[in-house]
This record gives sequence, structure tokens and C-alpha cells, in this order.
Amino acid sequence: MRILVIDDDANGAETVRRTLVAEGWVVDVANNGDEGFMHALHGRYQAIVCDIMMPGLNGYEVVRRLRAEQVWTPVLMLTAKDGDYDEIDAFDLGADDYLTKPFSVEVLVARLRALIRRGGPGRPAVLTAGSLTLDPSAHLVHRRGEEVALTPKEFSVLEFLLQHVGVAVTKTEIIDAVWDNNFDGDLNVVEVYIGYLRKRVDRPFGCASIETIRGIGYRLVAVD
Repeated sequence: MRILVIDDDANGAETVRRTLVAEGWVVDVANNGDEGFMHALHGRYQAIVCDIMMPGLNGYEVVRRLRAEQVWTPVLMLTAKDGDYDEIDAFDLGADDYLTKPFSVEVLVARLRALIRRGGPGRPAVLTAGSLTLDPSAHLVHRRGEEVALTPKEFSVLEFLLQHVGVAVTKTEIIDAVWDNNFDGDLNVVEVYIGYLRKRVDRPFGCASIETIRGIGYRLVAVD
């Protein structure tokens, strides 16, 4: 899961970021509405956490502009304001959920999981390719009914591949989807994780579902 947090409160944003990273999610942080809007407009996120009161573009305007641009990523609004009209304004402008500060990080995670399950139009609850299944909400992977244990990063790489079954994806596309915006390492780290995945979801079952496409990247195909 890739989440965008837009909040000018650096300490609050860092608390949210650490909480979500601990859940195994990739988190990008924008410290003002203008930066957050551009990230949300051009990035690929499963959900957005957006503060309302910010300098520049406030949270209301960020959501209004995203919806005007046909960006339908689920948005959870955060605010210290707790009036009914503030909540109504947020929903009227296109927000999907609303949480008043201070809030429990456990509640935030639960709300985001619910938003993600409802979001992603057309995306199945469980991703499947042949005998391989991945349940994003339960964080479970099975091959031929047998559970396969993966690290959070392995899980995220496999999830991206399953979202593009039969499609060749590049190392850069995998990095952009799974690692955060500050990643400046070697693209070959993708090759390392592909190797880990093959050892866990393919070789023990005599499968070869993750193909190397020379000069391009990788492709996951359905194998029984």
C-alpha cells in the first residue's frame, strides 16, 4: 500500500508516517497543500491522509481540485476542528472520511484499511493469478491453499506484480510503487526482491510464475 500524508504539522505527520510504515505501507509526506496536491495528482496512491488547516492550499481546496481533475483516490481528512459544518464541507467537496485531532493511531489505521477496501474501483478484494492469491486487507499470501510468509517489502512487490498480471513492468515502475520518494539506491534492489519472491512463492511449488523480460523487467503470469 502506498499512502500520501499531507500535513504542515511536521511532528504530527511524522507520527502518522511511522505508524503506517510499521503496518508495512509505503508513505510519502508533503508538508503543505500545494506540494501535496502535486504528489496526489501525479502519484499512484491507495489513500491520502490530508489535514484541513494548512498554509497555501488548505485541505478542502486540495480535495476539491483533485476531484475536479478526476483523481478519485480515497481521502481521509484530519483536523482539529470538530464542528458539524466542517465535516459536511469535507464530504461535500469529495472527502471519503473524517477524523478529528487528537485521534488514536489504531483508529486511523482501521479507517484507512476500510477506505482502501472501498476504493480502487474494479480491483478485486483478493488478487489472484492461477494458484497464487494475495489478500491485501488480511495481509496473507497463499499458493495452492498453503500460506506463504513474506516480509512487508516482499508482500508489496508481489502485490504490485499481481495488480499487473500478464504485463511487463520495469524496475523503475516497481521502485516508484513500492519504495518511497527518497529512494536513491540501486535499481537492482528489485532484482534481489524478485529473487526472494521466487524462493518463496515459486520454487517450493515447482512453479515459475515470475518471468524476467530481458531489457524490460518482470512479468507475473498465472500458473496452477
